[in-house]
Amino acid sequence: MNYCYMLRCADGSLYTGWTTDPQRRLRAHNAGRGAKYTRSRRPVALVYVEECATKEVAMSREWHLKHLTKEEKEALVAGERQ
Repeated sequence: MNYCYMLRCADGSLYTGWTTDPQRRLRAHNAGRGAKYTRSRRPVALVYVEECATKEVAMSREWHLKHLTKEEKEALVAGERQ
């Protein structure tokens, strides 16, 4: 299974990515082995996970989420579907 996810960084920003294992990826981000963006914004917390059928679907969903406004991302994290 593949997943699209969002992390809340220590500075309050949101980071979006995709993975096959959200918990492993969260540990990597918090260990400084994740994305360059999150390295200086640790610790990060997993605030949103969406299951996707394929890698391609997860990558497409990631692209879509990255193009949402901050307000739209916050609404999604709060449980409002986007």
